[in-house]
Amino acid sequence: MRKKAWKKWLFNIVIIVLVVVGLVLIFNQPLQKMLLQHKTQTYQVHRVTRKKIVQNQKAKATFDFDQVQSVDAQAVLKNQFSNEQLPVIGYVAVPSVKIQLPIFKGLANEVLLYGAGTTSETQVMGEGNYGLASHRMFDESLLFTPLDHVKMGDKIYLTDLAKIYCYEVIANERVSPNRVDVLDEVPNSKLVTLITCGEMSGETRRVVQGKLTQTIDYQQADQQTLAVFTR
Repeated sequence: MRKKAWKKWLFNIVIIVLVVVGLVLIFNQPLQKMLLQHKTQTYQVHRVTRKKIVQNQKAKATFDFDQVQSVDAQAVLKNQFSNEQLPVIGYVAVPSVKIQLPIFKGLANEVLLYGAGTTSETQVMGEGNYGLASHRMFDESLLFTPLDHVKMGDKIYLTDLAKIYCYEVIANERVSPNRVDVLDEVPNSKLVTLITCGEMSGETRRVVQGKLTQTIDYQQADQQTLAVFTR
């Protein structure tokens, strides 16, 4: 009798485990998407001040591309319960493909989960070649995944809450991972370069570049321009 009860108990445990695993597999990606979007919302433009951005520009950060890891459920869950405030230093928007993301200093893995990271310690918004990187995701609406659909002439906007920098897209291409020259400065040009993986496997890179066409004082910007940074 005792042996029967033990077998029944073991069978029930196995069934529960299988159900839990099944639910995780079914809801893994939708759950990740929900968590990522929720965390990104905590860094919305209206939640950060210009003063805080100036402070964050002095924060320590890593800029090592080789240390960047692919996104997985464990990383997403781990960072959901972290109270660490990531160093927001601005915002990027590409209205044509509905990209609206915080810009964080550096390329730490937790930074690239929720926005775009800067590729160099010395880069200055609105000057030189301003590089930003973020992940490609399983969902086409997340992070820099929509860059695939950016077209020539589309607008890219950056802001540090002091100025708004307006760029026009001049290039969208897939390149090999060793093409670091896309981040080089170009004489007499002020560029923004957005980088993500060309596919989930990371065999190539998607690179979108824009050329600066206009600079606007943030406080003087009209509501239509300001709206590109808000959902």
